[in-house]
Amino acid sequence: MDTKDATTNETSRKNEHEDDSFSDDDVAVHSVRFKRKKIDAGGAAQSQTGGASVNGATGTASVSGAGGAAGGKGSGLYLDTIRRYMLDFDFEKVCSVSLSNLNVYACLVCGKYFQGRGTTSHAYFHSLHENHHVYINLNTLKVYVLPDSYEVTDSSLDDIKYVLDPRFTHAQVKALDKNSSQSFDLNRKPYIPGFIGLNNIKSNDYVNVVIQVLAHIPHIRDYFMLQKFDDKSELVKRFGTLVRKIWNPSAFKGQVSPHELLQEISNASNRQFKLTEQSDPLAFLSWFLNTLHKDLGGTRKKDSSIIYSSFQGELSIETQPIDPKAVKGADLTFNSDNVITKTKSPFLFLALELPPPPLFHDELEKNIIPQIPLTTILSKYDGKTLQESVADLKKFQITRLPNYIILHIKRFSKNSFAKEKNPTIVTFPIKNLSMAEFVADPEKERVLGLQYDLLANITHEGDPSVPGTTSYKVHLQHRAKEQWYQIQDLFVEEINAQMIFLSESYIQVWERKTPN
Repeated sequence: MDTKDATTNETSRKNEHEDDSFSDDDVAVHSVRFKRKKIDAGGAAQSQTGGASVNGATGTASVSGAGGAAGGKGSGLYLDTIRRYMLDFDFEKVCSVSLSNLNVYACLVCGKYFQGRGTTSHAYFHSLHENHHVYINLNTLKVYVLPDSYEVTDSSLDDIKYVLDPRFTHAQVKALDKNSSQSFDLNRKPYIPGFIGLNNIKSNDYVNVVIQVLAHIPHIRDYFMLQKFDDKSELVKRFGTLVRKIWNPSAFKGQVSPHELLQEISNASNRQFKLTEQSDPLAFLSWFLNTLHKDLGGTRKKDSSIIYSSFQGELSIETQPIDPKAVKGADLTFNSDNVITKTKSPFLFLALELPPPPLFHDELEKNIIPQIPLTTILSKYDGKTLQESVADLKKFQITRLPNYIILHIKRFSKNSFAKEKNPTIVTFPIKNLSMAEFVADPEKERVLGLQYDLLANITHEGDPSVPGTTSYKVHLQHRAKEQWYQIQDLFVEEINAQMIFLSESYIQVWERKTPN
């Protein structure tokens, strides 16, 4: 390696570390360059009385008693230049110039991201060229004034640090479902923590509805809000951060962008799920839960992760090959003379088949929408109803109920030409769905609970055969207010509980009720 290469590598290394410092000559140069500005700003700061204050309308902070003209560690100089309305910490934390994700700082004046704070860093040059002087390290949350490179510790910065990385105590998390009060963003617009919109950057509504559902399942939400994931995958970290932001009562905006998580989802799935192409929320949910389980150290064992302890149940499956001598068109039954194979299998989802929609003969009949009760299609798991596959007959029955049941209503099918949707409406109760007739040992399961309440309902709208016409929505209940909300990307609105089953349900999550 020649001298030039060695010098370049050493400079790069210095810019990637927190302890970049100025030489005596640098300090002297900067002291002269900013002397007049510091004296003016220092005089203005000294003329104020009281502590730090934030202007809610502009999102700027003013600090009194900020220190002398020379500044120094802990000085509040330049804090009045911070513009909170320009800050958006939801995007991927990479330098806007080098695109590096190492040692990234956010300019608290314009909101742009820059790498490093040394004398050859992008943040350093930005501070000189644009006169933007206050920067926060997106990892350590330490705030510095550049180009002087001294750290600022001031309570007026706490709200920015909290928005960047919200943290909750056990008591705060426990109170989430009991709090019915509104919060207000910087523009004084009201929003309800936990019930805020997620940006649809391009075609990621299928991800948004799944994230909203998981953020409202108490076991999952509480775990990701309270745990620290320093040694876990980037996917786990970003999902935990997004869940906390959804429930943040002190947000600058009453909405969140999932951009940072979406980027990691695309990378971790080898671009199976993209920001720019709509996909199936069930396929995404299946991949996401299994990936989180693996990244959290989960194994094949029961309850080996928060994912399995929340969603995993167990099925008993009886299988017998179809008798080739059976009369075609006759009712199929198990032949007692043939071997019946019995197995047990864990599950995270229960798939439910809809009956074929009726064929209509005139225009008037086409206005009739077929309906079927949820309990009817759940009878697949009663241990009596035969299911025919390609070469086998099967019977299913639940042997262990999970804390949360995920139901997949199989609404889509493919023919030689296009993807088709079954429009049948599934009717269901909002509360007290009994699973007693679908479990092998009801008395055993009764101890933990046989009844479930609806927690989330993902619906599909549009024609799947026409690209760009479909969308997904989710119904969620505010427990403290006992009010249901319909969320589609950024749109959040109240909905009557009796209207929920009129939608074309695709994925449902039911929560087990603990017996009194």
